[in-house]
Amino acid sequence: MRVHVISDIEGVAGIVKWAQTGGDSKLYQEGRVLYTEEINAAVRGAKAAGATEIVVVDCHGAGGDYMFNSLLPDLLDTACEFVVQSRWTGYTEFLEQGCDAALLVGMHAMAGTPDGVLSHTVSGEAWQNLRFNGTPVGETGINAALCGHWGCPVLLVTGDRAVCREARALLGDGLPTVEVKVGLGRYSARNVPALRARELIEEGAKRALRGPKAVQPYDPGRPCEIEIEFTAPDEVERFRHRRSVEVTAPRTVVARGDDWWDAWSGFYF
Repeated sequence: MRVHVISDIEGVAGIVKWAQTGGDSKLYQEGRVLYTEEINAAVRGAKAAGATEIVVVDCHGAGGDYMFNSLLPDLLDTACEFVVQSRWTGYTEFLEQGCDAALLVGMHAMAGTPDGVLSHTVSGEAWQNLRFNGTPVGETGINAALCGHWGCPVLLVTGDRAVCREARALLGDGLPTVEVKVGLGRYSARNVPALRARELIEEGAKRALRGPKAVQPYDPGRPCEIEIEFTAPDEVERFRHRRSVEVTAPRTVVARGDDWWDAWSGFYF
């Protein structure tokens, strides 16, 4: 069984402030430890469930040389290999080769979610709304669509209560989730202690991979239209002349394609 672990930092237990997510501060370095250990928990669970190949990809844009490079290699479980990519959604080789399941660890809710800890979509401030064929999605939806394009189902999502709710609404009520904190606002939460959170994630990964597939690979629909509404009109200029991208309003762009990947490539490739 080949398992893809796709991770982000904002949904990790104990992470509640932006300083914990980047900037080379002491808080960020502590956050990297919390982040890496939750990944390890998912890896242990996958291995216990029979995974023979586990590839971890860090999808957290911490900025600078830490961009998609927040994991601590000397702490990572030796049962996995990990990817440092140059562009988010840029690494697809493992999925293209054929992957049995994806585990999304440390996810956060989409922009504007009242109880979503550090909630945002792609950019902390620039992206206001994202829709796939009219359906509002966040980064969980993007990762699920990426995996689903190559026929890989997401079988587990971990993070705060808001993103677990968001993931089940998008992917199905049967989706296994692990809740490690409850948002009290965007910058506060009631957290499960780190050691307990890791136990829950390990057990959640094991159960999700051993049990029947509760959800199918996610396909936003074919053909696919992706709409991004930005918070400011200047963001539109970055995409104005990209292939298949149309400016439809002062703060809105749309990309269309035969399928999700074809449309998404207008933004990122």
